[in-house]
Amino acid sequence: MNRFVKEVFDAHVLIQRWFSDAQAAEQTCDDLLARFSPAYSMVTITGHRLDYPGLRAFFRAQRGAKSGLNIEVEKPVVITESEKGAVVAYQERQQLPGQPETLRYSTVIFEVDAQGKILWRHLHETPAA
Repeated sequence: MNRFVKEVFDAHVLIQRWFSDAQAAEQTCDDLLARFSPAYSMVTITGHRLDYPGLRAFFRAQRGAKSGLNIEVEKPVVITESEKGAVVAYQERQQLPGQPETLRYSTVIFEVDAQGKILWRHLHETPAA
C-alpha cells in the first residue's frame, strides 16, 4: 500500500478511537495530533476554516463525544506524489448507531518533514449531495 494512503487509513483509526471511546488514553490524542503540521489548515464540511490550534482544541474536546462512531475510508486515489509530499483524495463514510450514515469527499495535501515523517498539511472536506 502506498505510504500516503496508509497514513489516511492509520489516522482515521485513531480518530475513530478518540471520538468513540470515552476511556481512550490521552496518548491516543497526542499520537493523532503529532500527525499534523503546525502549519495545518482545513476547510470543513460546513465551509469553516480551521488551523492547527483550532484542530488541537477540537480534538481535545472530542474524546468519547461520538460513542459507537464507525468511520470507513474508501476509494483512496493518489493524485500526485513526490519525495516532498503527496495529494490524496478519498471518500469517508461515517455512521453513529441508529443514525443515517454520512459521506464526505476529502482531499489531503501531505508534506514530508526533514526526518521523513508524513504530516497532514491541508485537508478539504465536502459533504456528498
